[in-house]
Amino acid sequence: MASRPLVRFEVFRGTFASWPALFEQAADFATRIGRERLITISHSEDKDDGVVAVWYWEDSSREPANER
Repeated sequence: MASRPLVRFEVFRGTFASWPALFEQAADFATRIGRERLITISHSEDKDDGVVAVWYWEDSSREPANER
């Protein structure tokens, strides 16, 4: 049976981290998983708490990229 692709995400956040630091972490992760698996990168801010999320495809037969 073929495995189904799953949508996964990795979150980078921090009230003390600068935006460039959060984006650098997200960019490093996106580079590691590769262009073919990347869906998008999003960001949000609420009361000085910055959040950057990397959304990507994962083969259901593999463990999530953040657990490697």
